[in-house]
Amino acid sequence: MRPQEKSRQAGQTRSRHLRLLVLSLTTLIAISFLSRLPAWSLLELRSFDYLSTVDDPRPPPGGPVIVAIDEPSLADINAQWPWPRSLHAELISQLRAAGARVIGFDIIMAEPSNPDNDAAVTKAVGPDTVLAGDETLIETPQASQLIRATPLPQLTEAGAVTGIASVELSGDGTFRRIPGYEDGFAAMLTKVAGVAPETLPAGRLIQSFGPARSYPTVSYYQALDPQHLLPPDYFKDRVVLVGLSLQNAPAIDKGGVDAFATPYTVHTGKLVSGVEIQATIYDNIRSGLSIAEARLPTVAACILVSVLLAATTVWRATGWLTIVTSAAALLAFAAVSAAGMRLAHLFVSPLGPTVAYISVVFGQAAFDFAEERRNKRQITRAFAQYISPDLVKRLSNDPSQLKLGGERRTLSVLFSDVRGFTTIAETLKDDPEQLTGLINRLLTPLSDVVMDHGGTIDKYMGDCIMAFWNAPLDDPEHALHAVKASLAMQAAISNLNRELEREAAARGGKPHVLKMGVGINTGECIVGNMGSTRRFDYSCLGDSVNLASRLEGASKNYGVALLLGEETARLVAGTCTVVELDRIIVKGRTVPSPVYTVVHKAEAEALAAHQAFIAAKYAGTLAPSDPAFDRLAADIPELAPYYVIVREALVESGEE
Repeated sequence: MRPQEKSRQAGQTRSRHLRLLVLSLTTLIAISFLSRLPAWSLLELRSFDYLSTVDDPRPPPGGPVIVAIDEPSLADINAQWPWPRSLHAELISQLRAAGARVIGFDIIMAEPSNPDNDAAVTKAVGPDTVLAGDETLIETPQASQLIRATPLPQLTEAGAVTGIASVELSGDGTFRRIPGYEDGFAAMLTKVAGVAPETLPAGRLIQSFGPARSYPTVSYYQALDPQHLLPPDYFKDRVVLVGLSLQNAPAIDKGGVDAFATPYTVHTGKLVSGVEIQATIYDNIRSGLSIAEARLPTVAACILVSVLLAATTVWRATGWLTIVTSAAALLAFAAVSAAGMRLAHLFVSPLGPTVAYISVVFGQAAFDFAEERRNKRQITRAFAQYISPDLVKRLSNDPSQLKLGGERRTLSVLFSDVRGFTTIAETLKDDPEQLTGLINRLLTPLSDVVMDHGGTIDKYMGDCIMAFWNAPLDDPEHALHAVKASLAMQAAISNLNRELEREAAARGGKPHVLKMGVGINTGECIVGNMGSTRRFDYSCLGDSVNLASRLEGASKNYGVALLLGEETARLVAGTCTVVELDRIIVKGRTVPSPVYTVVHKAEAEALAAHQAFIAAKYAGTLAPSDPAFDRLAADIPELAPYYVIVREALVESGEE
């Protein structure tokens, strides 16, 4: 490698590494700001939902048993809710007799009811009973008021323990944290059960144990008669929680009575009853399963490691291996985060490291892709002056095609030539700059039309253009695109003539009026890279190409701007109005070839009359005095010059 080339590559490498460094620092700063947004925190919590439930953990052994106030109980007891408190008193007696260690009622008894019923439940409760309370913050424009509802005083005087059953929800309405009440319902259950930890893990993330009805659950009416309706010793030494728990967990979009979204809701779309929420809090406290959130230094260190890992991944280059490495890295971030929750009860959100890694890797990949595209565009601009841009793209993607050789394909070939341009060139022989400018103004819009219609420009021959369709790229409608291109070329010539007329009027001169003839033929050709080993071009050759050239030359003999070969006319007949003009024998061929043109407006009757006119022409029965000449010239104005030429030919041949 030459020293200049080595120096250039070294400079590009240094520039790339500097850009990567700037990208990495920008990513760190951006994530630092993003992490302060509330939406970012919710995204981190949603990642916690998935990772904390991905292995579908179940409740720890020896946990609470739920006595559900559910649909079967409502049907069996057949009483309007709320039920008489004497029924709760009977349930307490039955559970205590069945050996329940602690009885927790997730039902608030803050208001007096029937005196006899209140007396019954007061007599039933004791130190082994935890009754739910509630704490609500009422905010008004004038003030904020904290209201606490607790059980009736006579219940607590009888020995019952009060526990606040209120829970704290995240910004998206999902329950994820252990409530911060020292006298919380679950916290008091642990104290009464004798399993209370030294400190309450308030505010820590909670570990969920499955969707709704994951805890052992029996119906209220069954617990009223456990000896006959439940297995022996079902409640012995167990913490029993009583509360509303519908068998069909309500959907999150419909809400529910005393039901909340939990991390499992992302999988099931179902809410979990409040009594199961309390059971989950109880198990988290007694078993030490709650999960702490990593502090800022730990999170920042993880993000920094992620950025360094991403920079290492794309340090040399980006490619398909980058995608594989990135996928492995992102899976590793999630796996490490999940392992941290399970093994250390510490949640380090994978969101920050993941976003940092993706930003650096795919940001650098985008830079590399843009650089590659820029280089390709430079090559395309350089070579598109000589060969088709489609061919340049094809060769840039597959350089092996840059060799001599060809293939047999069906092409639609177009030749266009400006009529009388030699005369124009003669008048401008003393002004070569104006002549060159005129040629450029002519060829530029015509070339653009060919390119816009998917054609490949083969070559320029003075004011003549040769182009073809269906190579190098497949074009199922190549004939139609070639014909549409020819019509658009005629429109471009008309626009240029108007510009030349205005310019000539401005300088008081006579404009050069440009007229163009086009020949199009479709047939089998040989197309490929042709030339010498040192210089070659993408071109086509064959009898069909020669016929297209002959058609262009013959178009002026019929007074039309466009002349089509038979196969081209057949392929476009369903879209364009094609009319036959003659059968000719072109130079180099012995078989007559029908030739056609395209008209824009013609009634069906006029087209039928023209076909009869052509049949009479072929049969030799057409006479110059035939009224069909004038009638067709009026009905199909585009072909009026053609009818004049045919009539003059008949007159010259002596036909009557």
